[in-house]
Amino acid sequence: MPHHRLLVLQPLPGIGDMLWHLPHIRALARYAGGPVTLAAKPRSHADQIFAAEDTVQDVVWVDRNPKDAHGLHDGPRGLMRLVRTLRGHRFDAVVLLHHSVSLAFAAWAAGIPDRRGYGVGAQRWFLSGGPFLAKAAWRANRPMQRSTLFLQASNIPLDTGDYALPIAPGARAAVQRRLRAVPRPLAALGIGSSEPSRQWGAPRFAALAGALLDAGWPGLVLVGGSGEAPLYQDIAARLGDRAVQLIPALGWNLGETAALLAETSYYAGNDTGVMNMAAAVGTRAYALFGTTPPLHHSPLIVPVLSDWQGTIDGAARITLESVLAAIERDRGTLAPGSEWAVTRAR
Repeated sequence: MPHHRLLVLQPLPGIGDMLWHLPHIRALARYAGGPVTLAAKPRSHADQIFAAEDTVQDVVWVDRNPKDAHGLHDGPRGLMRLVRTLRGHRFDAVVLLHHSVSLAFAAWAAGIPDRRGYGVGAQRWFLSGGPFLAKAAWRANRPMQRSTLFLQASNIPLDTGDYALPIAPGARAAVQRRLRAVPRPLAALGIGSSEPSRQWGAPRFAALAGALLDAGWPGLVLVGGSGEAPLYQDIAARLGDRAVQLIPALGWNLGETAALLAETSYYAGNDTGVMNMAAAVGTRAYALFGTTPPLHHSPLIVPVLSDWQGTIDGAARITLESVLAAIERDRGTLAPGSEWAVTRAR
């Protein structure tokens, strides 16, 4: 490096995983002297997340180990399909922000001359050079911290606070059209979850929505995937006539979801990729971690935890009172007010 045809391979599948690595992708693009191609899993929706990101010029899908399915690049034949795809792009270099041996092999077999990665275990056989992470450091850190350690060891300048996600003008315009008749201000409730342990549940979300409506919020946006439609219907049924003040935003394109979250005063909800997206677009996020260790990479994420000190069993132990207390303690009130103008000015 520097190289103009740099592939950055980040195969962790979550939306949050991709957002956590945005500072690293930007640092590598600056070091390479131009935008990079990103290799990612389809579940990450990286093409939608980074639609307005000028350091990512293209996304190549690595379809391995999808949830409850067989991926195009699974197995020996699938791995060779990936090799052919990578070979066709004629990359000068690849940086693997992961410890995968098979993906390092794919980069080697594709003939990419400069191959860098963590070098943990057998992965080192297929890399062209270091630096390599010590196994102890790799085991002791979360994925984004491993990437940070690797870039620091490589002497690549990195701004670890560079999480601000740009929003495409088209996505902003589309959301403005959708919200044209919706009264403001809005708060967002994140009802989606990738795991049962991170799901707070319909009864609690309905109680939270009711409390916020009682406090004077004219409308609440409920954000999640298309699979959360039954959950949304359950919440709406529990609110009765007041359900007309709920705006479902389920299964939206993630670029438009980002634009929507930027229009809200704050997010309160499950620990998900959408929660990370709220913070990335500058919106305060009251994140329901429960007994799960919280994230601290963004000052806009306010963890809501349970006092339970036993098994890590997620969000189920969080009480409505603790969520309302966290919001009121942070904002000084549950009611909407002059803070709307302050929020929009950030």
